Amino acid sequence: MKLGICGLGTVASGAINVLKRNAESISGRAGCPIEVIQVGSRRLKDNCDLTGIDFTTDLFEVVSNPDVDVVIELIGGYELAKELVLKAIDNGKHVVTANKALIAVHGNEIFAAAAEKNVTVAYEAAVAGGIPIIKALREGMAANKINWLAGIINGTGNFILTEMKDKGREFADVLKEAQALGYAEADPTFDVEGIDAAHKLTIMASAAFGVPLKFDAAYTEGISELSTEDVVYAEELGYRIKHLGITRLHENGIELRVHPTLVPEQQLLAKVDGVMNSVLVDGDAVGQTLYYGAGAGSEATASAVIADVVDIARAITVGAGVLVPYLGFSSDKMTDLPVLPMDEVVSAYYLRILANDNPGVLAKVASILSDKGINIESVMQKESELNEGMIPMIMLTHEVKEAHINAAIAEIEALTEIEGKVVRIRAEHFSA
Repeated sequence: MKLGICGLGTVASGAINVLKRNAESISGRAGCPIEVIQVGSRRLKDNCDLTGIDFTTDLFEVVSNPDVDVVIELIGGYELAKELVLKAIDNGKHVVTANKALIAVHGNEIFAAAAEKNVTVAYEAAVAGGIPIIKALREGMAANKINWLAGIINGTGNFILTEMKDKGREFADVLKEAQALGYAEADPTFDVEGIDAAHKLTIMASAAFGVPLKFDAAYTEGISELSTEDVVYAEELGYRIKHLGITRLHENGIELRVHPTLVPEQQLLAKVDGVMNSVLVDGDAVGQTLYYGAGAGSEATASAVIADVVDIARAITVGAGVLVPYLGFSSDKMTDLPVLPMDEVVSAYYLRILANDNPGVLAKVASILSDKGINIESVMQKESELNEGMIPMIMLTHEVKEAHINAAIAEIEALTEIEGKVVRIRAEHFSA
């Protein structure tokens, strides 16, 4: 089977290196030899050995090459990648991509085009790097009704939160280090504001629940406004703050949300540190399963790319068409459930309220919460020399609809004894 690769960055070089190093075992698994015959990139790089591989600066030459069986799209981005993939499909070629933005935003159109041509579009590497979470959702858990999943699916954000927790550093300071280490881009918006995680969550939600891709409806909230103060207080309450993607199935729709989240410190997700990724999945038959590993990196992501190539090779070898539906469900069995508005989402909440050190303030706040049907699980009051006579009150509530907590926060902020905005962070327990 002959491959053409579009792009020559970190993942592409990793794929070429792994394919050469493990050629014998990969061909044994695939049932046929696998060879990269052409690479297209705007410029030639020296990050891998291209001996015996044709190089071109015309990416469309790769997708139109009659000798190429599978096009591997590794350029990233939206429009050019979409154009290349659709052209490859139109030419009757199978496609493997690591491009989560492409699949999350244009996947519905791409899969429809692929179905017409009876070719595979495989995207394991688009979500959580080397963790085979798409295969787990579409195949390993095929017997289950998947109830929900939650994941740490952006290594940059997880590295920043880990440093804030372990070393008491501020967000901006750690972000600079993450950029210096190559974990974060010069423009880190996609990573720290949750957009990258929302791309991945959108794809996982579709594979889990059999709904069309709905990236535009995903709720995203970043970590750039988190303070080390809140990270410390959360730990004192027995929680770690993680930047999670969460999707949950309901009869009337799905949740699709990315935001900072308090997770109990004894739970495995809370212990995932550094640049590592992890996804927790709850199925009605199997219960909870956890997937952990490198969410990015040259050869970790290449591992997922090549696994998709091997799957396609196996199908070709036995003369089969598309073996697994693109999103895990036959097209006539997909259900177009809406994404629930955040006001309808139920969660527990961490609140940090800066109040005058006067008698009765806590009682006023508790009364407002009670009037909205919100129960308090725990309360801490902290002396603070930094707040000029104001005292931080930290509260953890029981579960409640977001609309109710928002209404309560508005009333609390209107009290004359309260200064500034109430800090609110959602909390999840992921009980079985």
